Amino acid sequence: MDSNSPQPGIHTGPTLLRSTNQPVHLPQRPCPRTHLSPRPSQPWLLAVNRRQSQSSPVSLSLKYTTRSPHLPSLHRLSLTKLRRFQEAQTELDSLDDFNSHHYRYETYPKIYHDRSGSMVPFSLRWLHALLPIKLGNRQEGLDRFYLLLDFVREKLNRNGNDESVKVWRKREVFVVNHIINQHLSNKELSVCIDLIDALISRGNLDPVLLSKLGYVQMQIGDLDGANVSFGKVEKIASESVENESGLRNLASRNKALVYLVGKDYLSAVREYDECIERDAMDYVAINNKAICLMYLRDLADSIKVLESSLERVPTVALNETLIVNLCSMYELAYVNHSDNKRTLNNWIARVAPDDFDSSCTRV
Repeated sequence: MDSNSPQPGIHTGPTLLRSTNQPVHLPQRPCPRTHLSPRPSQPWLLAVNRRQSQSSPVSLSLKYTTRSPHLPSLHRLSLTKLRRFQEAQTELDSLDDFNSHHYRYETYPKIYHDRSGSMVPFSLRWLHALLPIKLGNRQEGLDRFYLLLDFVREKLNRNGNDESVKVWRKREVFVVNHIINQHLSNKELSVCIDLIDALISRGNLDPVLLSKLGYVQMQIGDLDGANVSFGKVEKIASESVENESGLRNLASRNKALVYLVGKDYLSAVREYDECIERDAMDYVAINNKAICLMYLRDLADSIKVLESSLERVPTVALNETLIVNLCSMYELAYVNHSDNKRTLNNWIARVAPDDFDSSCTRV
């Protein structure tokens, strides 16, 4: 679990989700549900591991990389999703250096003919940076993320193809977001602002990135700066020709966060309601609406919002932060809260995907 994830077994109170789906910890009469419908399980992660574990790491690294470059990364990704980080790291260590000739298309002209360049999928490079952090070695992981950022920017400088540039721009934002999250977890806010400003100065007006800038500005007390950043997101959303609900919801969630910081919880609830009306699967809005209702001392409706979302869209709403919040509310509302949490835990065991951490119920 990364530093931004809710920690099972530690009651820190309900957690607000930012619009970029990263939890922000804030200082801290439910309706009991007796039936939650089961949904099909998702056994594909375990199946991938069973299939690939039959081969040794060496045969995986050579045989599969040559014919199917993405198979090794799928295996290691599935181990990571299942939180088997040490196994994933061991598998990753079995590979040669990513710059090795083994992983270049031109080494296998009979298979790839005129193709050239690295066969290593971007996801594998990302895992190489992520796993040390998951294993508690934050500095090594952070160093690798900065090296990955250099690699991405080198590709951006080389590529003249518009489609290729678009892909590498998205990857640049993706890597920077991971770096920012690590600095945020250590309250290194000025570094976060510098990283985001560097991207924006090069014309990268990604709305999620602008929103993240607004969140950081709020944490350092720069509410005017945050409003400017959120205003840019709202302008992008209003000018979008596609008028997509995701972008409009991002702008609305930003506005709701401003209301929430100002303790205008009713206005925040209205904004979240608009988000849910546009997209019933917006679990960030669902979670944060429940938090606002709790601050309004309406614990019954707060729990009802979370429970109904689990019943309605379990594949989307079933995430650790939302479950931690629901269990925290059970603990606030009931003397005998264990029964509610046990019922919830049993339902999770039937419907949750392979990578869900059921310990977040604190049963």
